[in-house]
Amino acid sequence: MVRRLGCTECRRIHHELPDMLIPYKRHVAENIEAVIIGDSDSVAADESTIKRWRTWFNEMADYFGGCLKSITIRHDAEAVEDKSDLFKSRLQRIFKYTGDAPGWLRRTVQSIVNHNLWVHTRLAFCP
Repeated sequence: MVRRLGCTECRRIHHELPDMLIPYKRHVAENIEAVIIGDSDSVAADESTIKRWRTWFNEMADYFGGCLKSITIRHDAEAVEDKSDLFKSRLQRIFKYTGDAPGWLRRTVQSIVNHNLWVHTRLAFCP
């Protein structure tokens, strides 16, 4: 069940994302996370799905890292001028904010969605 929350400031309805989900994905975050870190043998998904997950993450990783940095700066936990992560991999830059313990993808997605920074890739066309 997805909770609906009404904001008294912006007067909009927001949906609370359960931490096991990633928007527009049909598998739980735990499976996608396993594939991203290289443990695709433990996931019950076909090769084309695994390839799509890897492609999706590679396309979104820089954005995710930027969002996490922005969220951290918003909460006054980091200076804007920090350049220490220029030579790190995309995954290491994300781990800087979420840690590398299991569940890092859930924490990443939940933070981005709850700060209203998720990029919506689904479009609905009405004829």
